[in-house]
Amino acid sequence: MTSSLLMPRGRVRTRGADMGGGAGSTAPTRILDWWHPNVSSLLRRLDLPTDTDDASDACRTAVLQQAHQRIATAVRPVYSVQDERPVSEVLRRGRGSCSQRLAVLEAVARATGVATRVRGLLVDGSFWYPRFPRAHRLVPHQVVLAWPEFHIEGPPRNGRPTAPWLTVSELFGDLDELNEAGGGGFTNTGPETLFEALSRTAIDWDGTTVCPATGPSCDLSAYVRTDLGHFDSRDELFAQHGQSLCRTARLLAEPVMSRRSAGA
Repeated sequence: MTSSLLMPRGRVRTRGADMGGGAGSTAPTRILDWWHPNVSSLLRRLDLPTDTDDASDACRTAVLQQAHQRIATAVRPVYSVQDERPVSEVLRRGRGSCSQRLAVLEAVARATGVATRVRGLLVDGSFWYPRFPRAHRLVPHQVVLAWPEFHIEGPPRNGRPTAPWLTVSELFGDLDELNEAGGGGFTNTGPETLFEALSRTAIDWDGTTVCPATGPSCDLSAYVRTDLGHFDSRDELFAQHGQSLCRTARLLAEPVMSRRSAGA
């Protein structure tokens, strides 16, 4: 069996007009069900500002940084293949994939008044081969990755204002700054997952960061096969482009993969 047989049939994954213009929203969705008591329970463990409507961008960023750390602790990393699983269910299970944990972070943002959207990236499956050295043939050729963005302006850079959308890659600082701090890049080989790596190193899908000449690279742009554009939510991204595995493959793989630790 080859990985191409596990992918959805009849899907044309090319960039078209951005659905909804990628305007983003704070509204709940089927996946980002931030109104659920499970999400409320997580929010109560965060140091939220008294008035989230008047919170500064720096305060909003600090809340998301704190939420990231809480999620990293509360949701055990596994290889779940159900990208459309609601956030409330991920929290109930206490385990989730990088995609599912990123969705939890988006739900926290929307619940606290920060609009989110996602950029769809079609990433080469070989990026995950180091984690499956004996079963890489079962990794899909291409993986649909929902990369979150938050409607928060970062601090000015070189005296100029930054864009109003802060990518999850830059949640803990400018990519060049993270790289210069000696984060070490991300190789996808050890116990650390992509979700955890965000807090210590640059994750660059566009090849714009000045990476060191030696050591692990922070530039992951070589793995990007297609930029699918921006979507108001990950729900819309998956509705248009589907998940990485076909339905049958997900049903067969999920019982096993959702319990296999990604942090071992």
